[in-house]
Amino acid sequence: MFWYDHDVSGWGWFAMSAGMILFWAVIIALGVLLFRALARSDGTGTPSVPPPSGPSPEQLLAERFARGEVDEDEYNRRMAVLHTGRGPSLSKR
Repeated sequence: MFWYDHDVSGWGWFAMSAGMILFWAVIIALGVLLFRALARSDGTGTPSVPPPSGPSPEQLLAERFARGEVDEDEYNRRMAVLHTGRGPSLSKR
């Protein structure tokens, strides 16, 4: 009935050691993932996204004006729209 005399063979030690290493690797990985998720969120549960870095609309319009793609009247009109924050009126009279 007890052929192995409650003794763990070489494969038993290997399986036990591999299982323990795998167990601690999973625990550590979960801890790191949890820490990164909590450190990245801005309190609302969603990751914070940095603002896009690039030229502003005013800079793009100035570059188009410098290249001659828009004339002075169009440049002034579009710049006024950018500064007032209102788009062109789409209502028909």
